[in-house]
Amino acid sequence: MPICYHENSRTFHLYNDDVSYLMQVLPNGQMGQLYFGRKLRDREDFSYLVRTEERAMNSYTSEDRERRLSLQQVRQEYPSYGTSDFRSPAFEIEWQDGSRVSDFCYASHVIFKGKRKLEGLPAVYVEADGEADTLEITLVDRREGARMILSYTIFRDYGALARSVRIQAGGRGCRLERVMSLSLDLPDADFVSVQLSGAWARERYVKERRLEEGLQGVYSMRGASSSEHNPFLALRRPNAGERSGEVYAVSLIYSGNHLELVDVDHNHVTRLLAGIHPDTFSWKLEPGAVFQSPEAVLVYTDRGLNGMSGIFHELYRTRLRRGIWRDRACPIIINNWETTGCEFTEEKILELADTAKSLGVEMLVLDDGWFGDRENDWTGLGDWYVTNFQKLPHGIAGLAEKVKERGLRFGLWFEPEMVNKDSRLYREHPDWILQVEGRFASPGRNQHVLDFSRQEVVDYIYDAMEKVLGSADISYIKWDMNRYITECGSAAYPADRQGELFHRYILGVYSLYERLIARFPEILFESCSSGGSRFDPGMLYYAGQTWTSDNTDAVERVRIQYGTSYVYPLCSMGAHVSDVPNQQSGRITSMATRSNVAHFGVFGYQMNLTAVTDSEKEEIRRQIAWEKEHRDLIRCGRFYRLRDPFRENTGAWLVVSGDRREAMVGYYQIYREVNTGWDFLKLEGLDPDMLYSVNGGVQVSYGDELMNLGILLDQERFGIAKEDYASIILHIKAV
Repeated sequence: MPICYHENSRTFHLYNDDVSYLMQVLPNGQMGQLYFGRKLRDREDFSYLVRTEERAMNSYTSEDRERRLSLQQVRQEYPSYGTSDFRSPAFEIEWQDGSRVSDFCYASHVIFKGKRKLEGLPAVYVEADGEADTLEITLVDRREGARMILSYTIFRDYGALARSVRIQAGGRGCRLERVMSLSLDLPDADFVSVQLSGAWARERYVKERRLEEGLQGVYSMRGASSSEHNPFLALRRPNAGERSGEVYAVSLIYSGNHLELVDVDHNHVTRLLAGIHPDTFSWKLEPGAVFQSPEAVLVYTDRGLNGMSGIFHELYRTRLRRGIWRDRACPIIINNWETTGCEFTEEKILELADTAKSLGVEMLVLDDGWFGDRENDWTGLGDWYVTNFQKLPHGIAGLAEKVKERGLRFGLWFEPEMVNKDSRLYREHPDWILQVEGRFASPGRNQHVLDFSRQEVVDYIYDAMEKVLGSADISYIKWDMNRYITECGSAAYPADRQGELFHRYILGVYSLYERLIARFPEILFESCSSGGSRFDPGMLYYAGQTWTSDNTDAVERVRIQYGTSYVYPLCSMGAHVSDVPNQQSGRITSMATRSNVAHFGVFGYQMNLTAVTDSEKEEIRRQIAWEKEHRDLIRCGRFYRLRDPFRENTGAWLVVSGDRREAMVGYYQIYREVNTGWDFLKLEGLDPDMLYSVNGGVQVSYGDELMNLGILLDQERFGIAKEDYASIILHIKAV
């Protein structure tokens, strides 16, 4: 896992057993990108990869005809606009004289074991210095004295690099108008882009398209990473599938406005950029001040999309998620929302707790409606204390204690970033919402966004939450955020700093998380943003699981969880069994199918357990017993996608244990087909020489047979229901 610097050629080579990343100091002092891909043998010089020939319509960095270099013709490491490159830049700085031309040239570098922590921002980490090496390259703009530090961490065990940028102003200060976390130039455009896009209740659908000359990409300018476009983009070769072929991918560890952009130029060179969206960003740097970009994770594999996902899953599961819950199975919960909404009493909640405990549930979560004058979504947000003692005569502390006496843990819902105008908080501090003076403040879900760019607002919410959490035995927080940001202005900042607010807002969210985690390290946090509107790596650093979608329909969840698995491990996906007809889709699916989907995530229930029949209770007991027996396999195993529900009438996936002695297959049929032919489901990740039993002996086969021939999905043999929305879980175990 070394990082080599070859002085004579001024070449950097970062490599491990899987990948190589090559850079060189160009003749003009700027940094050039030479190669990223499958591991290369290290050697002194790769200078032949720098193109210096003259071409029509080019401009050059030197008058010397022997050393003519056009930045338009070379692959660059962190490019600017305005000299001889006309492509999309990685950064843009406005200097005090109004110009935006920069010339950041190599000054020095350091190489060290391990990885630095990013101040105030989430990032992947190491637990021992031997897990990674880091390179920091310092570039200096000689005229302004500004410094730029490009940071690269290469991991020992993953085909991945973590990248970020720090910019320090010179003696005159400056204004940052664009700061991408990474730029990568690839030598051709023979790629299909892969993105995760959608909307509320259909988050992270897989979308693909061929690259062409011009710009394409994904973004959010909504104040959150968003349901519409996840902060992720992959470029796969046209012949790459799930199991083979080259894939390049970037995942931004950030929860605010983002941009993942692909720029294909006239020479078919592909530039991939990822970072904070520049259209909603402007940052004033006083002399000597420093700005730190979010971190981006760059992945390469020649083992297809499943190989890409495996890298992200393992890295994010073990070196992004953190705290005591990183290596623990999350409790099976019952959430009261679909049972009662806001119309609950302590008696109803305790009745639900009694039933849940009898079925094997481990935690009860009290959702929206426990605080202030909260009877509907028009009132109460911001008043994080109990005022309705008819609902909760003993307050949160009393309810938590009674739930604990029944043998359950207790969890609580908050939406700390929001406020209703009908609340004491807003009446006392009407200037604490994001708004622009003299402009209408658009409500969303009858609420407004608190100005988390202001320290006093974050302090107030921290104090309110700390008082509740410190007064009761609370094990879990569901952290909701139910609207995007509009009218992003703040009374606390001058005009020349209003462009900083979107980023300062998300820094405020991160700081509140950090303080609460430090104060209550044993609480499990789940991020929720109208379901999956802020399902991103930044949130996983603070909240180890995310409510995957408000859409709990089993058929839709197969698609949503399938797409989410491109980047995120199963242990991060909240997945519950809910009532039917489903509240979002109206679809009726069997209890078995609902649980067979939810088992491949963080399992729980969001249904009225007090109203189910005795036979349904027995089925729920069996589901919970199965979950407790197998959840460590689901949580820690290697995940493989087997059937694509976006392209086929069936979906399927597989989780394999680390020692390959056990596996679990989820198979989902959307519509029943009649008089069909042979259907073999080929597995992945098994030991070809190991003998396996399928579902307790229905089939006994060696691993090579299960992977190369597959399992014949005979409905009679495996008991697959002859109906729409049928499913089955297959247990594969070594004999």
